[in-house]
Amino acid sequence: QVQLVESGGGLVQAGGSLTLSCAASGDIGRPNTMGWYRRAPGKQRELVASMTSGSTTNYADPVKGRFTISRDNAKNMVYLQMNSLEPKDTAGYYCNAEVRRVRISTYWGQGTQVTVSS
Repeated sequence: QVQLVESGGGLVQAGGSLTLSCAASGDIGRPNTMGWYRRAPGKQRELVASMTSGSTTNYADPVKGRFTISRDNAKNMVYLQMNSLEPKDTAGYYCNAEVRRVRISTYWGQGTQVTVSS
């Protein structure tokens, strides 16, 4: 009954900004790592950004300096602030959570679409 729900996607012009949100619910405890992946047309899904429960962050090179990940551990929510968006950022964005209790469990959201027009 663990569920991840994304929101905040939409259509923006190049140079614009969007903020994505992801809420985790159910018997998930406190995930060791939460983050965002994306899948663009014709490409495989790739890591965008991740953050541990101890606030260690990791960013993909193409988004460094433009995107910022943040996390609310008490509410099990993770956010992605996206600035200076480019058409190549157009993709489905997916929330991810990893839990390490005896074994590793990984959960995914349904995705939210981000489209950037030129």
